[in-house]
Parts: sequence; C-alpha cells; structure tokens
Amino acid sequence: MRLRSPWQPRLAEGSGSPGERLAAALSQDILSGALEVGARLPAQRDLAWRLGIGLGTVTKAYALLERRGLLRSVRGSGSFVAATEARKGPLIDLSRNAPPSGVSERLLARTLAAVSRRLDADVFNAYPPVAGHARYRNEMARWFRRLGMEADPQCLLLAGGAQHALAVALSTLCGPGGTLLVEAQTYPGVLTLARLMGLRVLAVAMDAEGMLPDALDEILQGLRADTSGIAVYLTPTMQNPTTGSMGRARREAIVAVCRARDAMLVEDDVYTLAPEAEFPPLASLAPERVVYINSLSKTLNPSLRVGGLVVPPALVARTEAALHASGLMISPLGCVVMEQWVLDGTAEAIGTAIREEAARRRALAGAILGPAMRDARHVGYHVWLPLQAGQAAALETAARALGIFVTPPASTAAAPGTPADEASCGVRLCLGAPAMDELETALRAIAGLVENLGSAAPPPVLA
Repeated sequence: MRLRSPWQPRLAEGSGSPGERLAAALSQDILSGALEVGARLPAQRDLAWRLGIGLGTVTKAYALLERRGLLRSVRGSGSFVAATEARKGPLIDLSRNAPPSGVSERLLARTLAAVSRRLDADVFNAYPPVAGHARYRNEMARWFRRLGMEADPQCLLLAGGAQHALAVALSTLCGPGGTLLVEAQTYPGVLTLARLMGLRVLAVAMDAEGMLPDALDEILQGLRADTSGIAVYLTPTMQNPTTGSMGRARREAIVAVCRARDAMLVEDDVYTLAPEAEFPPLASLAPERVVYINSLSKTLNPSLRVGGLVVPPALVARTEAALHASGLMISPLGCVVMEQWVLDGTAEAIGTAIREEAARRRALAGAILGPAMRDARHVGYHVWLPLQAGQAAALETAARALGIFVTPPASTAAAPGTPADEASCGVRLCLGAPAMDELETALRAIAGLVENLGSAAPPPVLA
C-alpha cells in the first residue's frame, strides 16, 4: 500500500497559467522545507482532479520540476522530492551576492552524464583560441540574446567569470594610471580591482536611477586635458548595491554625455534576469563605445565561472591581448556544461527557478523590513537599506555581534566621507545564499536593529 502524500494541493498566487502556478507552489514548498526530501507527491491524475485542472497541465509541471532537479520519478512508484537539505550553521552571511540555489545533485549528475557522451578530447588537449572556441562563443551569444543583448560572436570574448571580464575591460580601456568614474555607491569588486591596478577612482553623484548625467558631464569636462585612459563603469539594471535601475531616457542621456566627451563605458549587466524594452543594454544604444559584461555565475550558478565581454570591433585586438595576459584559458569543462544547458533547455529552467525564488525572497524581505528597505523595479538577489553613514556602520557592527554578516558600508563607497557618499549611504543585504529559515531569522534581527537606530530620515537622494 502506497503512503499518502503529505502535500496539500494548491496553486500559487499570480496571473500565470495553472501549470506555472502549480510548479511555483511546489517549488516554494520544497525550497522552504515544508516538503522534506523523499516526500511523495500526489499522483498526477488525483492532483488534477483535486485542483480542477487538466492532467496534461500536471504532467508538464512535474516534468519542469524534475528538470530543475527538485523532483525524481520512480517508475511504478511515483514522484518524490529530490532537493537537498539547506546548509545549517551558527553564522548567517548576507554579504555574498550569490543567486539562490537552483542546481541539485541529481541535476548535476544528469548534466555530467550528458556531457560525458559528447566530450571532444581535442578541446581538452590543446589551448583554445584566446577569445575562446567559436562554438562556445556562439552559445554565450545565444544566452546573451535571451537576456536582451544582441552580440556578434566575433566581438564576444570568453572570460573566467564577470570579475575576470571586468579586469580585462579596465586593463584595456584605462591602462596604468588611468581614471575610472563610478557611481557614489558601487560594486565593491570594481573598487578592489581599481586599487590593485593603480587607477584613480572618481565618484559621480547619483539618484534613484543611478548616475546623474549632469554630474558625469561636469567631471568628464574637467578631465579633458587628461591624456591617460578614462572609462565610466555602470550597473544600469538592478544597480549594485542600491538596486536602482536606469530607465531608457536616463540610459540615452548617459550615452549622449559619453559621446560628447569621447568617454568609454563599461556596462556590468549581471543582474538582468530577463529582457525588457524599457531597459535596453547601453551596448545596444552605443555599440561603438560600450564594453558589455555578463556571465553565467549570477544567472545560473556561482560555480559556473564562464563570462563574456562584447567589445566594439576596433577594440577586439587590444582586448584579446589583455585577456591573454591575464589568463591563457578558461575551464573547458565549464564551457561544455554551459553549452549543454543552453542546448537542452536546462539553462532556461534554472533561470526561471532562480527568478521565482529571488522574487519570493525579496517579498519576504519587504514584509519584514517594510519602508526601511528601498523598493526596486527589478527582482534581484540583494536589497538596499538607505541609512546615514553613522547608522550604516552601527548596523554592520551590531549585526556582526549577532552572527549576521552584511556588506560593510565602506566597501561600496567610492569616496567615503564625501557629500556624495553621505547622500547615498546605506547597507546592502544579499538574500540569495542563506536557507530560507536562516534568512528570515537574519532579516527579523536586522529589522529590530534598524528600529533601534532611531527614526532619522534616510538620505534624500536615494530615498
């Protein structure tokens, strides 16, 4: 006699199709631990009857979840939860900006089995072209196209992740003694790179959409006599750390300033999870002066260190030279996994699952933090708490005392202690890595700390 399934059938809230809502409901209950590993799921015909939906709809939902690695089907026995248990531990880390887990052991094993049947020994037995094998550049271009970025594979170079791509871009555009313009609050990794490369960093004032065109124009005008390399670095979608996104008008204004002042742009687009006409890549607006960067580590899995740069045709040779100097090759195995996932649809399934989980985690953060958290146009893996500089530092210290790590405020400030920094200061919380119960615990603790900091108004520019 078969055991009865412990799951109470339901469809998730939303406007999607019944199949999408069923898959979302099951995903939520599996990832939250409400359905334990090994738990039996309802028989498909019975579930269809209980929910009043078609049997084919249930079959498609189960198949989608099995592709994501959340279910396993046993012939003659039924379907069971296959996700692994989340990490437990005394420390909760909200400082690492990683996507929610979307790859199970079962999915990984299936991928490696598929890869083993189509390996090309020649790929592993020789150095690849500096820019990467054409077949993998084509697949990366296909993935970029899914995110709304049309890329010519001839101008796309593969790198060992977005950070490596960023280092190559800065080396190509700035060179020794160059100047990098960034938003007042920016990605900590670009500040670290700039320091290591000896670049001069200039902070540009920002508002809710990001960098202000007039402020950028003023600084670039003052640099006209500077003969060293100058570049502008931006994360125009789901800005890291403030979560702001530039609308089309702002993007066009930034591009116009850079054209007028003959400045090159580095576009870090790792937080775009789906294409939107209102938020076109800067590289599509000014392909002649934008180096576009993206990778698979933020959209699919942090261990898949395969990134890409799309560069203007005139910069391909210089970028290849910088890429060759910084590393002879990227992992062939990572490229093969990327190719397999893009070809068989696994990448699409994982990407959808990550977006759904990211939205659920952001909703949890909003429910707990309320108005202390800045609202964002896009779903991502981090949220922003606008705070005065002293409050931000106090929050980090107090949270660490409770065993909760948040992004240190000083690590995101391009010019600490300046008026631009004071007007945009805050704390970034990364939601993707912790288990859901740990995340809720940490967010409730942080909400209490924010309340204890007082009711001072957040900085006006990014409020």
